[in-house]
Amino acid sequence: MPTITPIASFIDNYIWQVRESNNRIVAFVDPGDANPVLLAVEREGIVPGAILLTHHHRDHAGGVEEIKERYPHIPVFGPARERIPGVTHPVEEDRIIGIPGTRLSFRVLDVPGHTKGHVAYYGQGALFCGDTVFSVGCGRLFEGVPMEMHRSLQRIAALPPETLLYCAHEYTLDNIRFAKQIEPANPELARREQEAFERIDEDLPTVPSTLAGESATNPFLRCHTPQVIQAAENYAGRKLAGPVAVFATIRRWKDNWRR
Repeated sequence: MPTITPIASFIDNYIWQVRESNNRIVAFVDPGDANPVLLAVEREGIVPGAILLTHHHRDHAGGVEEIKERYPHIPVFGPARERIPGVTHPVEEDRIIGIPGTRLSFRVLDVPGHTKGHVAYYGQGALFCGDTVFSVGCGRLFEGVPMEMHRSLQRIAALPPETLLYCAHEYTLDNIRFAKQIEPANPELARREQEAFERIDEDLPTVPSTLAGESATNPFLRCHTPQVIQAAENYAGRKLAGPVAVFATIRRWKDNWRR
């Protein structure tokens, strides 16, 4: 397992730094801001070996061109279905990418929904999932439709339960508050909330989370469960025809939710 380190950026973004032990070459995932990346490079004496982009939003891809000014030959992997300035290696479903100068490799998963071309990178027991799935939540549907996003989340849910999910935002506590509206009696939510408070008190990120933990607490991965179905139908005021309709309902609920 590589060493994976969060680099905080903007208000609540995480850029992920991925590094093998005893290797100065690192990969950066979703560097929306070049400044903290370049500071980390200088401070730690590391060498940028690759950039991995999950989607085109500026808070994920906005730092690429400035990093390339300093490191013009760095390979930049990004979704083939999106036009992102600076991408040198467009990637699609099932492509295996290797980080030059390392033994690190990742498989590309197409996970549209948040954006039309959103991808995730899976390897070494880790999933870099951008804004598709969050800790106890999922991304808004800016370009996709509920069926796409639900399918993408189900793809992720089928990965091994010990998979570590490296999402791109610190949203855990807010997402737990919403999830408790849906499953107020879920003891795993109470446990994760306590863990999140403890980590925040220690000035630590609340992510990554495990897929097993998400399967037990994330309402967007639990649209097949009686508790989530009942809550969604109560909100909609009618019966819902299957998990996609349940997902669409709770996604709309979250979009309109007032904390």
